[in-house]
Amino acid sequence: MFGTAPMKVFSCRSSKGLAEKITDKLGIELGKSSVTSFSDGEFQPCFDESVRGCMVFIIQSTNPPAENLFELLLMIDAAKRASAYKVIAVIPYYGFARQDRKDRPRVSIGSKLSADLLSTAGVDRVITMDLHADQIQGFFNVPVDHLFGSAIFAPYIANLKLNNLCVSAPDMGGSKRANAYSRHLQSEMVLCYKLRKKPNVIEEMSIIGEVEGRNVVIIDDMVDTAGTLALAANMMKDRGALSIRAFATHPILSGNAIQKINDSAIEELVVSDSVPFTNSSKKIKVLSIADIFAKTIQAVTENQSISTNFVF
Repeated sequence: MFGTAPMKVFSCRSSKGLAEKITDKLGIELGKSSVTSFSDGEFQPCFDESVRGCMVFIIQSTNPPAENLFELLLMIDAAKRASAYKVIAVIPYYGFARQDRKDRPRVSIGSKLSADLLSTAGVDRVITMDLHADQIQGFFNVPVDHLFGSAIFAPYIANLKLNNLCVSAPDMGGSKRANAYSRHLQSEMVLCYKLRKKPNVIEEMSIIGEVEGRNVVIIDDMVDTAGTLALAANMMKDRGALSIRAFATHPILSGNAIQKINDSAIEELVVSDSVPFTNSSKKIKVLSIADIFAKTIQAVTENQSISTNFVF
């Protein structure tokens, strides 16, 4: 039954562009849905075609505003009430993921709450990419397919054929990810150690390792204000790095982040299209993740392994 249920792919409003790319890769049409809006800001999503007995994939990144998450929850609820066989949430960027633990007293764990909300809405499976913390998978009581941006970034870096390549993590939390790239690309690795006064405000940063005479690639899961990336790149340039490139799966790019990138020593910032944004910088290159998500959706529909989608 699992492998023979018809597949239908829908999208919430924020991720429609990526969803259309995914359905093009799958060779199908994006499912028809609509949203009724009320004058006070309330909205009600609706499926405009039958989903009874179908495997329904709903594509939506849950970056702020919170309406993106709530719209996904409403779509999941609507699909369950319309007798969908299975409802799979495809969340290229899982928002609120930085709230993965109690790092100080009297704070919420937002990523766990988001997982609970998705489960309560009735989701049967989650497909996502580059979670801010791997342990978030354990917050769900349903299967989670965790994909990695390395599927598009690692081949791109390899094709650059950089001599004296050096992989860097912008903070200690990204050391595991940077180490995986370093081993795959057979390169050296350096780390950045930073202290924060408060979220998005860096008090102090130091570089652990040697960057002089090396071409550095900084690997991260997301770029928000770009303060960390810009500061790290400028420090590495001052220490004699030949070039600095940055790779971040999720381009949040809030505030004046793009201006910081333009003014920094970063030669190129490569991101995915997990989050829609207006690219006004010649330094920023966007690689699409549509193909890897399309292959994963196809594999889930046919009850096949997805491990072939992983580079490392």
